[in-house]
Amino acid sequence: MARRSATEFGFPPFVGAVRQIIIASTAIYVVILLLEAFAPQYGRLIVVVGSLVPQFVKSGWVWQLVTYPFMSQDPWQFVVSLAGIYFLGPAVEARIGYRRFWSFFFGTVVISALIGLAISFTAIGQGSAFSMVAPANAMLMAFYLFNPDAPIMAFFVLQIPIKWLVILFAALETAYLLLSHFNLFYCVALAGFGAGYIWYTLFLTRKSTVGISEKYYGIRNSYYRWKRRRAARKFEVYMRDHDRTVTFDEHGNYIPPDDENKKNGGPKSGWVN
Repeated sequence: MARRSATEFGFPPFVGAVRQIIIASTAIYVVILLLEAFAPQYGRLIVVVGSLVPQFVKSGWVWQLVTYPFMSQDPWQFVVSLAGIYFLGPAVEARIGYRRFWSFFFGTVVISALIGLAISFTAIGQGSAFSMVAPANAMLMAFYLFNPDAPIMAFFVLQIPIKWLVILFAALETAYLLLSHFNLFYCVALAGFGAGYIWYTLFLTRKSTVGISEKYYGIRNSYYRWKRRRAARKFEVYMRDHDRTVTFDEHGNYIPPDDENKKNGGPKSGWVN
């Protein structure tokens, strides 16, 4: 039987994109706390402007799709959400690299926000969304998809299969979603799991990466073939205007005329001026 390796929730290295996200979030949170203490109106203004509020997004405040994770007021919520980034982020970043991790972070943030906005068009999903809960859930999902059979050492003493941890957090947030009567905060938080799965499926698997590359080059080659056929048609018109006839096939390749006067062994086509 193959051995199963446990992934411990120890203290991962505080480097890379994870470090930058945590430092930026902490700096913004400290500013909000100071403003709340000494200039409450400005502190509340920053939270309102930066949080995800569907009514404001519909009015053109589209920056809220990426700024809402950096907004927070409750200290416990702030610490717990950043803890998820700190403990899960380095493993995901080490797997996919610095640049792809930033793409993953903001991509899942936007996808979660868009899902929340779609829900807000119904009678449910009202309120606002903020904090790092959605990207933390996306990282948890990506960590699970990269290591589906690995148990983890949670809280330094309890070994839990990673899939059960995903189910536990999803169940807890579903309970809060129901108790809050479908508040947008929990809609976006739960959407983080789906966003992590979507981004992993589209961009983080080798199969999907190869498939996207093949589609890109296929589209690019089709475009070049279209340009070649178009240029061939223009050249045919140009030559007819100068009492010359040239022919191209459906791929834009020149078809040389039959020349009976050429000697055996001579070239099959001549120059086209």
